[in-house]
Amino acid sequence: MTNRELILKLSGGKITKEELTALISTYTPEDAAFAAGMARSITDEIYGRKVFMRGLIEISNYCKNDCLYCGIRRSNANCSRYRLTKEQILSCCDEGAELGFKTFVLQGGEDLHFSCEDICEIVREIKKRHSGCAVTLSIGEKSFEEYKAYREAGADRYLLRHETASGEHYAKLHPAQMSLENRKRCLRDLKSLGFQTGAGMMIGAPFQTAEHLAEDMIFMRDLQPEMVGMGPFIPHKDTPFRDMPRGGLDMTVFFISLVRIMLPHALVPATTALGTISDKGREMGVMAGANVIMPNLSPETVRAKYMLYDGKISSGSESAQHIQDMQKRLEAIGFFIDLSSRGDAA
Repeated sequence: MTNRELILKLSGGKITKEELTALISTYTPEDAAFAAGMARSITDEIYGRKVFMRGLIEISNYCKNDCLYCGIRRSNANCSRYRLTKEQILSCCDEGAELGFKTFVLQGGEDLHFSCEDICEIVREIKKRHSGCAVTLSIGEKSFEEYKAYREAGADRYLLRHETASGEHYAKLHPAQMSLENRKRCLRDLKSLGFQTGAGMMIGAPFQTAEHLAEDMIFMRDLQPEMVGMGPFIPHKDTPFRDMPRGGLDMTVFFISLVRIMLPHALVPATTALGTISDKGREMGVMAGANVIMPNLSPETVRAKYMLYDGKISSGSESAQHIQDMQKRLEAIGFFIDLSSRGDAA
């Protein structure tokens, strides 16, 4: 079977791990272009040429975990720590609402300072102040009871990248106290509670193989997440992986296309990491099937401190305050920003 036939087979969901491994191992630029065209046609049919905007608020860079790839890992003594107060978070949302945002993404390290009730209070207040908005949380692994409380408080979506679906690979990226099974349990809990659930992985992560990426695709096919976030691995100078090569732009864009073909209704962001490794990374992602961008609404005084990887961009067109810049960039390739809706999965 040719690579193009394998790409077409993705849309039926019947592709095997072995076939995916072969495709990932041998695809050519021509195959990637074919996948991008197919993915964009699918996206246009379902969502049109609009790109949904999310206001990203990075609420804390404290984290109890020690993931080997992450710049805000617990043992990084060089990280300048911060956490936003409830009032600061709400102020960011107020500013975002004035700019037209109808979705707010609260993202942070696994900071034990925030209790379950703290998060619930913040969610309830955001929903009270901004009727009709969507609230997305991305604050890590929690118990079923905590996720249930967030949902009952009004949270709509939850982002939790699985990072890798291979247990053997997961163990090379995380400390022994963390487990892939718990990460998968969290994702299943979120789905069962009715969250629009986001999974995803790093492309080009240390020790990653084509077989690992094939396992990721099979896992997401079975999970059926409403959102899939993927970005290239970018090393951070204060982690054990500081000297590892970063993930590739072309392969990341190829996977955006593959995911769109396999999960046609998914919300797929052109991530900050994609924009970090290339000035045209965002545009390439959108042309390949992405339909979400998350400009930064965090206070400018802390944006440079949420440094998950070296060189992470947070100013200019990445800033929510300069959304017009992003609009011009998208219009130049035939797309437009949609601020008229929450941008839910179709």
